[in-house]
Amino acid sequence: MEEMTVRVRFCETDALGHVNNTSYFIYLEEARVRFFDYLGDRSGTDDWPFILVSTKCDFLKQVYFKQTLRIETSVKHIGSKSFTLLHLIMDIKSGEVVAKGEASVVYFDFQKQQSEVIPDDLRKKLEETYLLL
Repeated sequence: MEEMTVRVRFCETDALGHVNNTSYFIYLEEARVRFFDYLGDRSGTDDWPFILVSTKCDFLKQVYFKQTLRIETSVKHIGSKSFTLLHLIMDIKSGEVVAKGEASVVYFDFQKQQSEVIPDDLRKKLEETYLLL
């Protein structure tokens, strides 16, 4: 499992005073990119082998300005050409899960514009963070 923390900024809240729903997807994107860094060093977008095909977030509790959150990312499912990440967003003080996100990612060759089978070394790294449900 990979972890990161985020402190809610004022600009991430809305007129109701809680974190706007779009901000959660920014948090999840950062967690996903950090998870991809864990999977292997890449110099930038020239050798980027992942494409996001689906993402979702369930909002369980309201979150407010200055609240500190921990995002835990693990692998929920591994297929032949894709995998699904599970993100748990928790309030650091209470430990409560405030949101749950998922992201489906395909191993992709951008030059060929097609999906490819996940290489064995990457599969092994994904299996290291596989969540036993």
